[in-house]
Amino acid sequence: MWQWMIFLTGFGFAVAGGTITITYLNLVPAGLTWVEFFLLLQTRVECYFFPLGLLLITVALILMNE
Repeated sequence: MWQWMIFLTGFGFAVAGGTITITYLNLVPAGLTWVEFFLLLQTRVECYFFPLGLLLITVALILMNE
């Protein structure tokens, strides 16, 4: 049962982080270069939710197969 909680938490993190990252993509047409965009993503904590969510989903799926 706790594997599902890890899975759902990871899914929520991945959705939140992905949405924020896509939202920040709107700054590229406003004059940001791609290098500046990726440097901006490194400074925003909420953008780290996406890879953290993917990691949690992967761990939960591995634990469910055991």
